[in-house]
Parts: sequence; structure tokens; C-alpha cells
Amino acid sequence: MRGQLSKHILPAVQRRTLDELRADLDLGADDAESRRSGFWTMLVVSAVIAAAGVMSDSTATVIGAMIIAPLSTPIMGTALGVVLRDARLTRRAVRYVALGGGLVVVIGVAFALVVPGDVNLFTDSQVAARTSPGLLDLVAAVATGVAGSVALTRRDVAAVLPGVAIAISLVPPLVVVGVCLGQGSFVLALGALVLFLSNLVALVLIGTVVFTAAGYASESAGSSRLSYRRAYVVIGTLLVLVLIPLAANTAFTYAVAIWTQRVQVTAERWIAATPGGRIDGVERLSGTFYIHVRAPGDLPPVGGLMEDLRGQVPNGLTVVVTALVGQDEGSLVVGR
Repeated sequence: MRGQLSKHILPAVQRRTLDELRADLDLGADDAESRRSGFWTMLVVSAVIAAAGVMSDSTATVIGAMIIAPLSTPIMGTALGVVLRDARLTRRAVRYVALGGGLVVVIGVAFALVVPGDVNLFTDSQVAARTSPGLLDLVAAVATGVAGSVALTRRDVAAVLPGVAIAISLVPPLVVVGVCLGQGSFVLALGALVLFLSNLVALVLIGTVVFTAAGYASESAGSSRLSYRRAYVVIGTLLVLVLIPLAANTAFTYAVAIWTQRVQVTAERWIAATPGGRIDGVERLSGTFYIHVRAPGDLPPVGGLMEDLRGQVPNGLTVVVTALVGQDEGSLVVGR
């Protein structure tokens, strides 16, 4: 069954040779100097673009940075090195990932310190989307890793690689790490770093599985042999270390959603006694729940709302009621 599945996903007629795969993933192969200069040039450019997109909260700009970011090359090179048990290739790829990732973080810090004006880390959608990862992010990373690994292995589906680059998102989380560090928000920086590490581990793990299924392990002829056991222990350890915060954050996000709904329902009951009063919404920012109220006259005592919330949400949570008091004067059409 496994063999049949492998043949359907990785047909022999479309399978790339090991030399072709090495040429794409090994930055030390053939004309290494040109390959390395190209890697560093595109990495710096993509990091600058991503930093500009994060600072300006521009999704289109960040997507552009994802497409040209070359960081997935040494990451998948790490997976190939593990499969081939090539210690030299693996060490070189890991070194490029570590140095490249550090450079991107430094660029993010530089933008946060140099660009005038502070980024609101809690309202910037580019930051918010990358500082609270959950298990679904890991699931998406695994699926993206499958697509990327298969695309590298087959000759006929290489066109999907730009989409893979957008889906996996490697450089933007590192830029967010730098921006958050530059503004002194270490907790948010840690969240973005966990997202990057989950993507990295998923790519390496799935890459080793796909490359092994494609039969590249049997073609290994490296003189510097890597221990499979040691490599998989390291990958497994990283996976566990990533899973713990992802699972915890997923549980916390679920709990916050429940608390937000309870606050909404309780607030609506509280304002129901005020004619014309309504709740415009409930949002949570940095550990505080904000209840947005609109009413034509005085509000009911807020103490009653706090009493009703007792037992609905954990003690110690801060709840702020923001009220717009007055009545609508109706609507008019300009020019009539």
C-alpha cells in the first residue's frame, strides 16, 4: 500500500535526480560563490520588504517578501542532508539557516529603532497574525511542507513553489521578532519565534519523510556520515519544544473566545434595561476586555455588570466599559 501511494505521489518518470536536487538545495554546490551571494542578496532584500510591510501593516508587501525569500533553500537542504546522512551538507545548511535568521531579526530590530513612529503591536494585523501561533499553524506548516517537498522532488509541479513560499511564511515571523524586540515586547517576540520554529521543524521533518520515500537515501555516497539517530533525536526534541507552546496557546485562545462570549452575553443583559442601549462589541487587547456601549442616556451602574461577571470569567481579569452616550440625529443625504 505504501509503495503504491509513493508511486502515485512521486512517479518515477517525474522524479528528479539526486544531482538536480542537490543543485537546488546545496548552497555549497557548483559555483558556490555565486549561489551564496545570490542567497544573501535576496535574503536581505526580502527582509527589508517584509519589515516595510510589517511597519506599514501592508499584506501585499509582506506577501511579496514571502515570494522572494530564499530561506527555505537551506531548510530543505537540512532535510536532504539528514536523508543522505551527509554531515557536511547538513552543517552547512543549518549554518545558513541560523545566520540568515539572525540577520533577518537584526533588520527587523533596525527598522523598529530607526523608522520614525511606533508600530502599535496590538492593532497591526501583520504583527498580530504572527505572535499568537496555535496547533492549526503547525498543521498548515506540515501540509505546506508536503507540497514543497513534493514540488522539489517532481519535475512537473515546480510551479507551485511560489504558493508554498507564501503559505509557509519564514521571513515575516523573523522580522516580527525583530520589530517586537526593538519595541521591548519580548513576549510577542517569543510568540513570533515559536511560529518560525514550528514552520522550520515542519519543513525539515516532512522533507526527510518525502525525500526518503523518493529513494534518495539509497543513493547516498557521502564520506562524512551523519548519525540518523542523533539527527532524528534533535528534530524530535525541537518538535516537542514547539508543540508545548502551540498547544498551550491554542487552549488559551479557545478559553479567551469563551470568556469573550460570556462577557458579551452578560453585557447585553446588563444594558437591556436601558431603552435604546446596545453593545457595539467586546474585544480583548493585551489582557483587558473592552466593552463598547452605546446608549441615549445614563448607563446602569457598572458595579452591577462587574457583579454579574463574577464567576463568568476568571478573577483578576480587567474589564473596561467604554460608552458613547447620546442619541443619533438621523441620516441625511448630501445634496438633497
